[in-house]
Amino acid sequence: MDFNLTLGMKILIGILLYLTFFLLFFWMRSRRVIGQVLSRTAESLDARSRQRVQAGREYLSRLQERTGVLYRIEQKLTYSGLTVKWSWLTPELWVLLNIMASALGYFAAALWTGKWTAGLAAILVSQCLRSFCLGRMMSRNFRLVNDNLLKFLDFLGNYSITNGEVTSVLNQISRYLDEPLHSVLDACYYEAQTTGDTSLALLSMAEKVEHPKFKELVRNMEISVRYSADFVVLVNNSRRAVREYMRTRQERRALVREAIVNMVILLAMSAVILLAVGQLIGIGIQEILFGTMPGRICLGVIAGIFALMYGQIRRMDR
Repeated sequence: MDFNLTLGMKILIGILLYLTFFLLFFWMRSRRVIGQVLSRTAESLDARSRQRVQAGREYLSRLQERTGVLYRIEQKLTYSGLTVKWSWLTPELWVLLNIMASALGYFAAALWTGKWTAGLAAILVSQCLRSFCLGRMMSRNFRLVNDNLLKFLDFLGNYSITNGEVTSVLNQISRYLDEPLHSVLDACYYEAQTTGDTSLALLSMAEKVEHPKFKELVRNMEISVRYSADFVVLVNNSRRAVREYMRTRQERRALVREAIVNMVILLAMSAVILLAVGQLIGIGIQEILFGTMPGRICLGVIAGIFALMYGQIRRMDR
């Protein structure tokens, strides 16, 4: 009797839960709650993005330094070229997508393994992978700008530039250059044509490229436009500065390669030592590293060292 009563209660609770969720989804569908929430969220993100862009242009016009988390995210998205491919991708939307991806990864890993630590590990791995891919895209664009910078200066020196036609010259030069300079120069031309403010268009162009010498060149061009300076002197001085920068960069890259070789040698020696220790104590290296707390700590320290090394290499390569 008790068994039948318990079974009947479970069936009744299941039916009530089913009806509750059915009525809830029916009400949400009839009221279009999900669509309204998504619409309001999209409108809020779009309004916030427009306000941020307007504030950024005001900062540029006053030659003030911008700060903030969203600004740093915007820089990374711009430097990586993602905003060129997907113009709708804003920092606000990027943060939202990352939160959703992290939550999905956490619940998927936690449900698959039954451990909440696996969910945290999934979040960490996904964020590290995202940062690595974004960093690789930024490095690729940085290298492409560096390879095209002298060509850009050579083309710039072949034109007799006056202050009124500088953006038109940039538009003519852009067809001979690779991405991302091609899109950046075209965007500068169209912005100057639309707004009529050549100085602000040049400053905005400088913010879209990570390369320090390109930023310096464009800002000097903006000063030349403002004070009607001679562009020939500017191009010649910039060409010498870029050549000196490239020579110094090659020396830094040689130091980086030497550091990578030393790290590989140290890693190989560590692996040999761990194998020898495993042979002596009769425990496999995998069990030492993954099955013991000291091994996990060592793996974490090694991963941290390599992460710091990768960040230092990226900074030295600039």
